Amino acid sequence: MIDDFLYGTAGQPAEVEAAVRAAAAAEILPRYRQLAAHEIVEKSGPHDLVTAADRLAEEHLAESLTRLLPGSVVVGEEAVHADPAVLDALGGDAPVWIVDPVDGTRQFVHGEPGFCTLVALALHGEVYASWTYAPVLDELAVAVKGRGATLNGTAVHSGSPAPGATLKVAMSHPDYTSDAQKRALLGLNTEGIDARSCGSAGLEYLAVACGAQDAVAFNWEFPWDHAAGLLLVTEAGGAQSTLSGVPFRITGGNDLPFTAARDAATAARILDALRTGRQG
Repeated sequence: MIDDFLYGTAGQPAEVEAAVRAAAAAEILPRYRQLAAHEIVEKSGPHDLVTAADRLAEEHLAESLTRLLPGSVVVGEEAVHADPAVLDALGGDAPVWIVDPVDGTRQFVHGEPGFCTLVALALHGEVYASWTYAPVLDELAVAVKGRGATLNGTAVHSGSPAPGATLKVAMSHPDYTSDAQKRALLGLNTEGIDARSCGSAGLEYLAVACGAQDAVAFNWEFPWDHAAGLLLVTEAGGAQSTLSGVPFRITGGNDLPFTAARDAATAARILDALRTGRQG
């Protein structure tokens, strides 16, 4: 079913792109810098926000995407917040649309342009395609398994850092981690690595895929934050791995933190720093 959808004569990746753009145009952009106070709600705390744009864009995408691929289901950030059992679909037999309607909600709430909509298509825990759309920045990245990655229709390649260059890394904020994960992330505070706290995960992955940033290191595993970006980076020529040396699984149970990087050598270097930090 997914092969026909993505690669066959009836393939419809362009229709997915149109659906993502339409959801942003209808539900996100009209509320950009126009949110009323009652449209912003805290979930787990002041750093975990949801807005009317998040909820309505996810509903818009759920309807349009399942119409494009009959028999598919949606695992969306807001749907899982309402009912954690929705996550079980990742291990089922139906194709799954993994949706983060507004990745970087904090930036969206503050009226900053650094947010995006993330959509990935998966089956049996494997991601086959992804769409990363930053509507204010007018950037749309698409990755299809085995077909490479593009940004606004132009192929992107992650490349490799210059020999001896300081690595630019975006990481989870250490304050929002377990003690062991905090130690691991602090291992990035070493010579040759310039680490900073991340913004929108989707845009951090895009920066790695385009070679504008060398790596990311994250300690949480919500699939809607990572499925699209991990495929984007790998299809651009990059590499990814959890701390135990195996690829990140969107179904969970990963050894955290994990990294995605411009190439395998950079990923190995980040993992070494994380392991050193955890042992320290």
